[in-house]
Amino acid sequence: MGRIMRMNDYTAAVQQDGDLWIGWIEEVPGVNAQGATRQELLDNLHSALAEALEMNRQDAKAAAGENYEEIQISA
Repeated sequence: MGRIMRMNDYTAAVQQDGDLWIGWIEEVPGVNAQGATRQELLDNLHSALAEALEMNRQDAKAAAGENYEEIQISA
């Protein structure tokens, strides 16, 4: 049975690589991070994801110009 995800849920692929933990957000290309511990990695991934989403929001609004409508879309 598949996992049900809410709109703001993301999947992190994480692994320990030597002394570091590394991870990627599967749904957002380019969002990755590393940390000395698993928790530090998760914190860093959360920050990287938040920054990427905010940058994408700003880029989308700039591309739309002045007269646009925001609509919530669920996958």
